[in-house]
Amino acid sequence: MAARGQPGKRGDIMRGALAVFARDGYTRASIDAISAEAGVSTRTIYNHFQDKAALFVAVVRASTEGVAEAQTAIITRHPLGGGDLGDLEAALAALAADLAAPMSGDHAEHFALVRQLDAESGHVPEEAVETWRESGPDRVQGLLAERFAGLMRDGRMRAEGADAGLAASHFLLLVRGALPFQHGLGRRGEDEVEVAVRAGVRAFLWGYGVRG
Repeated sequence: MAARGQPGKRGDIMRGALAVFARDGYTRASIDAISAEAGVSTRTIYNHFQDKAALFVAVVRASTEGVAEAQTAIITRHPLGGGDLGDLEAALAALAADLAAPMSGDHAEHFALVRQLDAESGHVPEEAVETWRESGPDRVQGLLAERFAGLMRDGRMRAEGADAGLAASHFLLLVRGALPFQHGLGRRGEDEVEVAVRAGVRAFLWGYGVRG
């Protein structure tokens, strides 16, 4: 369950901790600051979580799962079957545009949290890094790999010498790598986004498309 969807005192703690960790990072964040942000006592926090590390891992998991749910929903609602290569390019471009779009609102703090996680990678609990990877990128890439595996079986993507998981990784890198949206690092104009996305999709299909 996403941090903002948790009920009661535990939910207050999770929301407060997300705000503090996203703002201050793991090392600088204190239980006292989280207590003040959440509007609960430090004793209440320790009644729910063993220590700061355990709370951080829980926040990373909940926040990442919320974003992953939104991104997997995007993949699920984009049909990629049927048609020729031109149709596939259009379908992939539509999917890529949605995946590259900025995620704001409740997700803004998550991307700030991820930036902190990256900046402090040598000083945060290793479990937090593994949790982020498994709950977020691996989950999203795994679903996309399933879709690409189906396209390969249907002969609509190159299967010989190709790996669906690697194809999914390449696709995400090509359509999002040149844009800062994944971690909330700014905005680009719609025209610029469209050009970058279509260029990424064309590069992807150059490697994985089936040519007649």
